[in-house]
Amino acid sequence: MKKQEFNPKVDAYIAKSQPFAQPILTHVRELVHKACPEVEEEIKWSMPSFVLRGVILGHMAGFKQHCAVDFWGPEMRAILKEDGFLSESGMGSLGKVASLKDLPPDKKLLDYYRRAAGFIASGQRTKSYSRPKSTPKPAPEVPAELAAALKKNKAAAKLFADFSASCQREYVDWITEAKRPETKEKRVAQAVEWIAEGKQRNWKYQNC
Repeated sequence: MKKQEFNPKVDAYIAKSQPFAQPILTHVRELVHKACPEVEEEIKWSMPSFVLRGVILGHMAGFKQHCAVDFWGPEMRAILKEDGFLSESGMGSLGKVASLKDLPPDKKLLDYYRRAAGFIASGQRTKSYSRPKSTPKPAPEVPAELAAALKKNKAAAKLFADFSASCQREYVDWITEAKRPETKEKRVAQAVEWIAEGKQRNWKYQNC
């Protein structure tokens, strides 16, 4: 398979880096391509990133006094930790790299990049990163005044029950925030009227 050409943007990034960083970044780049000829280079978040089949393999960066070399994915973090190379001293997996001596041996690095590529090729890693799953908020507790009013209007009650929890909460918060009983009473009446029409609390601005 044809080797991916080096990205000119990465060439420019390395050329603009500090003199001490240039040989480090160049060396890491060469090892990545040697380990995984299919890899593509992109600039992401202003840093050179190595991408395989649309998934980020890792990235590197040069700073004023050190470089960062990062492997993406929990699988590689576990491997690096087991081998004693995982460091929290910098933004990269390998900590603050100030010279070529701070890197693992070439044989190790080649193995790491091949294994990282293997996780992607096998389908074990299909995304560059995964967002933590958010726990949906439960439906709000309906205040007694609104519950009683909805009970008298079956159509509104059914529509309210079909609303998302966030839409229900907008009405509940609006009513419970009323400080005076007469204000709360007016809001309940208005809420039931809007709900019966299938409208949410802020129906003028958005749709549920």
